[in-house]
Amino acid sequence: ENAPPVKQARQFWHGLGPGLTTGAADDDPSGVATYSQQGSKYGFQLLWLAPLTFPLMAVVQEMCARIGLATGRGLAGNIKKHFPKWLVYLVAALVLGANSFNIGADLGGMAKASQLLVPWLPFWFLVVGFVVLSLVLQIFISYEKYAKYLKYLALTLLVYVITAFTINGFPWGEVLRHTLTPSLDWSKEQFILITGILGTTISPYLFFWETSQEVEERIVEGKTTIQERQEVDKKTIKKMRLDVWTGMLFSNLVMFFIVAVCGATLFSNGITNINSAADAAAALKPLAGNYASLLFAIGIIATGLLGIPILAGSASYAVSESFGWKEGLSYRIKQAAYFYGIIILSMVIGLLINFIGLDPIKALIYAAVVNGLVAPVILVLICIISQNKSIMNSHHNSKWVSAFGWFATGLMIITGLVTIYSFF
Repeated sequence: ENAPPVKQARQFWHGLGPGLTTGAADDDPSGVATYSQQGSKYGFQLLWLAPLTFPLMAVVQEMCARIGLATGRGLAGNIKKHFPKWLVYLVAALVLGANSFNIGADLGGMAKASQLLVPWLPFWFLVVGFVVLSLVLQIFISYEKYAKYLKYLALTLLVYVITAFTINGFPWGEVLRHTLTPSLDWSKEQFILITGILGTTISPYLFFWETSQEVEERIVEGKTTIQERQEVDKKTIKKMRLDVWTGMLFSNLVMFFIVAVCGATLFSNGITNINSAADAAAALKPLAGNYASLLFAIGIIATGLLGIPILAGSASYAVSESFGWKEGLSYRIKQAAYFYGIIILSMVIGLLINFIGLDPIKALIYAAVVNGLVAPVILVLICIISQNKSIMNSHHNSKWVSAFGWFATGLMIITGLVTIYSFF
């Protein structure tokens, strides 16, 4: 207990895993673009969403992690076991579609951000390069090394926090006021953006990734059968909880700072409509200096390298479990050909999306909104599974966790319906 602070910090870092990388992956280029748009269009007005979404997101991700630990199988595997077959196929199709779209949007955002650093490289070359790099990392690196790489990559998100401290005269008082006092202007545009914010914060791909990574971590520990994985002690649950809540706090902190930075620079200088995350980085240059612009661009590329494999991987977990294929990053490509095939398919769809004339930022915002519409369907199933004592044994939801879970689900359903209504 009384270990020196450095040792305590090291132990804490080693204890972090799927929760941290899942939280960090939430701030992918699609998220960065949505949050940048939020800050540039409305300034600090919607900053209160960060403290609101944090506990909701953490409770949902903890439910997913507990499902993985208590059942020894992934989320789609549980849906398949306890619900009609057509439902698991529908969920898998929705996740594959939303994730492939999101991958495409992220690839475009990364390529545009890269052109700020290396303007002479063509867009197509950068997009293809990121696809190849991402596939190599997922297919040819062992799960243990790969998980470690994702964990360290998560730290690059701190660039968004650092950026705020590089801006002269940052209005901390005003930022705090808007964080603590909710306000809305009830416009159609703002509702669509809020659905996007919720969709990019409480995202379907995070549900599948978190659950499957808890299972993968147990496999690495040598627990290769479902029976072995279902033996979970209180210490494991406690470690998971610390990991998940730290990851989600980190994710929401980054969201908060992206909105605040864009509000303090772009919005306050009348730049209220940016067309990509790269636009946000470029717009920061004259207002906040080269340093801020460079940090922002590097952040977009790093978050893409973190987020894209998680998008592709979670889509593949969902589809592979639905069809009963052998799945998992702990397998080699020859052992789980279909699993890796779906990863490649989602990456190829994402690649093609960049060459059909879709506006990259609109694609990013739409990807977030699509996630916001798909999430409630899966959230209902997560709440039902995680509160079921016969499925979860002693690790089922407490009453307050269930209440929070259903509140998050209700909120997503309402914003989703309002968004659909506003389109018509």
